[in-house]
Amino acid sequence: MSDTGGEWQVARRRKGASRSSKSLQVSAACGQEPLDVGKTVKRIRDTVSELRCEDFWHDWKEQLLVAASASLSKSPADKDAEDQPERITKTCQQLECVCYGLGPFASCVSARYQLAMLLLLLEAGQIPLKDCSVYDPVFSSGERDVLRDLGLTVLSENEEGKRLVEKPTFFYLMHCGKALYNNLLWKNWSARGLPLMIIIGNSFTGMRERTIEKEFKRDYSYISKAVDFSVERKLACPSHLIDVFNDTAVITFPSNSLNGLPQSTWAESPEPQYQHSPDLEIILKETRS
Repeated sequence: MSDTGGEWQVARRRKGASRSSKSLQVSAACGQEPLDVGKTVKRIRDTVSELRCEDFWHDWKEQLLVAASASLSKSPADKDAEDQPERITKTCQQLECVCYGLGPFASCVSARYQLAMLLLLLEAGQIPLKDCSVYDPVFSSGERDVLRDLGLTVLSENEEGKRLVEKPTFFYLMHCGKALYNNLLWKNWSARGLPLMIIIGNSFTGMRERTIEKEFKRDYSYISKAVDFSVERKLACPSHLIDVFNDTAVITFPSNSLNGLPQSTWAESPEPQYQHSPDLEIILKETRS
């Protein structure tokens, strides 16, 4: 892991962020000093400007726009090429956005870069900031204030990923636990619901490859099934940001693929329980006795 540590030292030194990042980590650990909202917002905007100059950002932008157009546009495929950019933009403007599991971005460099990328993607798709809902149970009150100051909508309830999609929605789920993805798929497990979703997050194929097959099918059955009919477009990741954006893909669920599946695919869809998963990688909402 020494190489990883070296990469992060490089990232922190950029734009003179080393000292401030260290002080933020101490503040977060002690839980006493209030977060400087203005300074944190500026740091995030600086990170946005930094990512905008990266070559790989253009690949992310193009992949999101193409996925949105292919999955959600009802326009004929042979539409005039001159109309295509405008049509893609209008399609993206129809999207809502939900971001789960971003992490403590005030103290975590990785989470800050992921937040900056989210802001760039919203800008690229011309998705209003207020139409992007964000939640992570680890957010501090100061971080929630930062997100509101940026214009995002902060959710107050831990949905555990169990959000029913009723209109086209872009989910930003960077390095979230498998249970969160599985819950999201379960809640929208139908030939009508799944095509409404575009996910930018960890590769389903990668999850399958890294998990024992028996456990994967038993504990994460919806991901296990979806990996066979979803479409993944792998996203570029530069070596100096490998810990931030590795193993990331745009995942869509084309209607033509789903319509060809047998009806038994949707017949039984019990809510996931995870009784055999001690390391769940998700923070469950508190239940009152």
